[in-house]
Amino acid sequence: MADSIQNALGTTFGFVVTTSHRPSARIVEGAQDLAAHFNVPFATRRDLSLKDLAQLTCAEALLVVSSKRIKFVMEEKEFFFHPGLARPRIKDIRCGNTDRMIKVMSLRAGESVLDCTMGPGADIIVASYVSGDAGRVTGIESSPVMSELVRRGLLSYEDDDRDISEAMRRVNVVNENHKEYLSSLKTGCYDIVYFDAMFRCPRRMSSAMNAARMLANHDPIDCETIELALNVAARAVVMKERRGSGEFSRLGFENIAGGNYAPVAYGIMER
Repeated sequence: MADSIQNALGTTFGFVVTTSHRPSARIVEGAQDLAAHFNVPFATRRDLSLKDLAQLTCAEALLVVSSKRIKFVMEEKEFFFHPGLARPRIKDIRCGNTDRMIKVMSLRAGESVLDCTMGPGADIIVASYVSGDAGRVTGIESSPVMSELVRRGLLSYEDDDRDISEAMRRVNVVNENHKEYLSSLKTGCYDIVYFDAMFRCPRRMSSAMNAARMLANHDPIDCETIELALNVAARAVVMKERRGSGEFSRLGFENIAGGNYAPVAYGIMER
């Protein structure tokens, strides 16, 4: 029977680690190491479908290791690391186009960014590219499964564009509650502190984000967290939300930036 693991929401789901069909010895070893990391069972795949394996092991979800990727499968959704929109965004920046998040942050080479709600990691990859070798970027993710899959993906994903691969390698991933992590930091130790929490009213148009939502922390950000972020930020705290969201006013963001027709907007608190 699958063991249960507590996720960032304080709820539990049972999952087991398995492999693709006919895995190499290296894949099996990697899967067993991952099972040990999460303290959950490893199940030999044999010739079973994922559905049959889940039923046999009484698992609500499966973490599947293959030569291409590690994916978390649950309720007919699957999450795996991919740079996603970070790639076209970086290429646009390189062509001289404006990236709205970078513009709002006024981020420059050599600066530091703390992403308190890293999620799949696209925003922190873009920030890492812009801050460059002399910069410092950290992504906090409270979901243990998402954090580990993104951390491993950032270290191993080979992009055709060397600059994008190097940007991924520079990201430091921390699996912790962002409020606790912020309270442990010194005043002004990051130039920008950034939040992109799960929207209260999601559009649910992206299959990738829908998959990420099953692992993500859905707790709203509170005012105390924003105060802690203001202490850590040397220049600004930036929060991304849906345009017209009441979260901006609830948390005290008065300066709101975003295009007239953009579905999202950014709240800015400058130091």
